[in-house]
Amino acid sequence: MSESKLAGQFLDAAIGLLERVRSEEAARIAEAGAAVAEAVAAGNRIFVFGAGHSSLPAQDVVYRAGGLALVNFLAVPGTVGVDVMPATLGSALERVDGLAGAVLDSSPAAAGDVLVIISLSGRNGLPVEMAMNARAIGMKVIGLTSVAYATETRSRHVSGTFLKDHCDIVLDSKIAVGDAELSHDGIEAPFAPASTVVTSAIMQAVMAAAAGELVARGIEPPLLRSGNVDGGHEWNGRVLQEYGDRIFFRH
Repeated sequence: MSESKLAGQFLDAAIGLLERVRSEEAARIAEAGAAVAEAVAAGNRIFVFGAGHSSLPAQDVVYRAGGLALVNFLAVPGTVGVDVMPATLGSALERVDGLAGAVLDSSPAAAGDVLVIISLSGRNGLPVEMAMNARAIGMKVIGLTSVAYATETRSRHVSGTFLKDHCDIVLDSKIAVGDAELSHDGIEAPFAPASTVVTSAIMQAVMAAAAGELVARGIEPPLLRSGNVDGGHEWNGRVLQEYGDRIFFRH
């Protein structure tokens, strides 16, 4: 049936994108992992940020079984989820000047910390301003974006620049402009976005690289275990207590 054919086509498209990322972004993913590991080893903190659906891959590495305990979500109120009413408000807030700076200034982020900013298009004011302000206070900025948008669209930030222009490390998700992998006769709009699948995989790859780098330095990675396995809560309690000064999602 055409329905199952389309499902297979989407999975093939997602797999193809993941293979491209593995082939073309491996060195930069390793570099990003090393930057995260360096911050952990130096006693600094890790923050992640994303607005709209770009917040999903950011949230996926925060307080996550099998993930680094030190990753903190930097939330901009009104932009995190579709529970905001109306849902369109989140998109509007991504274009508000000064919002990123106000959030960053009131956060515990400081020089030496790492901030991963996820934005598919990288063209809105919020991620651009967040990156600019973060670097201004001495943070290391990793941008996860689709570089294609910078050549095929126009920036919405007053500077005319994109997220990729204000990062120490840029990871390219390879997602095409429009974020829709499929088209089909009888369906006027392109559909089946793969950005969440690919971007989440990149984030997990970065964290895996960071864990490996920490072990290479002789440091036990501060990883969380599932609370649904025996001993998980006890394990996590010890990790959260040991690194409590760098974990902000408990306060």
